[in-house]
Amino acid sequence: MQFGIFSVSDITRDPVSGETPSEAERIDAIVQIAEKAEEVGLDVFAIGEHHNPPFFSSAPTTLLSHIAAKTKKLIVSTATTLITTNDPVRIAEEYAMLQHLAKGRMDLMLGRGNTAPVYPWFGADIRQSLPLALENYNLLHRLWREDVVDWEGKFRTPLQGFTSTPRPLDDLPPFVWHGSIRTPEIAEQAAFYGDGFFANNIFWPKEHYIRLIEFYRQRYAHYGHGTEKQAIVGLGGQAYIAKRSQDAVKEFRPYFNEAPVYGHGPRMEDFMEQTPLSVGSPQEVIDKTLTFREHFGDYQRQMFLMDHAGLPLKTVLNQLDLLGEEVVPVLRKEIETRQDPGTAKPPTHSGRVRDKYGDGPVRQPKPNANRGDNVTGGSPYQDSR
Repeated sequence: MQFGIFSVSDITRDPVSGETPSEAERIDAIVQIAEKAEEVGLDVFAIGEHHNPPFFSSAPTTLLSHIAAKTKKLIVSTATTLITTNDPVRIAEEYAMLQHLAKGRMDLMLGRGNTAPVYPWFGADIRQSLPLALENYNLLHRLWREDVVDWEGKFRTPLQGFTSTPRPLDDLPPFVWHGSIRTPEIAEQAAFYGDGFFANNIFWPKEHYIRLIEFYRQRYAHYGHGTEKQAIVGLGGQAYIAKRSQDAVKEFRPYFNEAPVYGHGPRMEDFMEQTPLSVGSPQEVIDKTLTFREHFGDYQRQMFLMDHAGLPLKTVLNQLDLLGEEVVPVLRKEIETRQDPGTAKPPTHSGRVRDKYGDGPVRQPKPNANRGDNVTGGSPYQDSR
């Protein structure tokens, strides 16, 4: 299993110190957090996409390419790429470029986004969010797999003989997760294309996500991509860790109480009981995380939210030390001994290249000479095999 952390990129007042970091401080901190994630042995770092305050991550490909350049093994990903308000042509171009720069150490998670005002900012209608998600991904899927695309849909201008550049690294599109917290149509979409499904189970009771994940697995098998056990599932989670349970509860409570999303709402103990939030000792976090497998079956990626609600950078880095040194190694061993042998391996670029090419040559797309330029003539990729 892959383990990692994700950030929603919030800039939030620290309720203990009373200080709010600047954008510059928060952006610098997130790079340090990603580097620390690799240092302590985590596999993945992911960042969300937001275009409204108090979030800073409006250009995730720029940020992730910088992080990829400063790391060696870390997979960089998005915690959400907005498939509804981004042009799928730009998504195809930008994330293929990131794939090249990261030497394949990347993937992305597509989502509709739940901030209503963002839609008109980018010329979209939130009432069309589901049709937009379905149509835009259909186009994105083709742009990464066909050298030349003719396409016509409802929400953007048609394409004729269009080639998205750069072509995907090794002629292998980035791996895509479809993220959802409530929508079965998105689980269906992930299953139809044989992509991954990410259930960001940080707010709702497990029973809700059990239904979504079981539905995705059934439909994955229905479309002939493999058995239900071979479907690719990722889960979110939240954790705050201290050596002693009572210290964790004491330290995290003011941040929980003032958190923008659930602050001034349920008691922390009630929220811990009803959702995947883990606040406690390393062993308590281990024990609760292992229950995810009991509820949802074997899965491929576990992500934790650890840098939100105004937690200072020093605290987050200490959290990562505990996660990487005392929690994840135990989880890896425990899950390895319990996992069904028919479970699919986590997606990696190198593994997917082997699956596609075996021992044969790996295609590196390149334009054919004297075949036009997509503007004045036919695509230079028109005659590609």
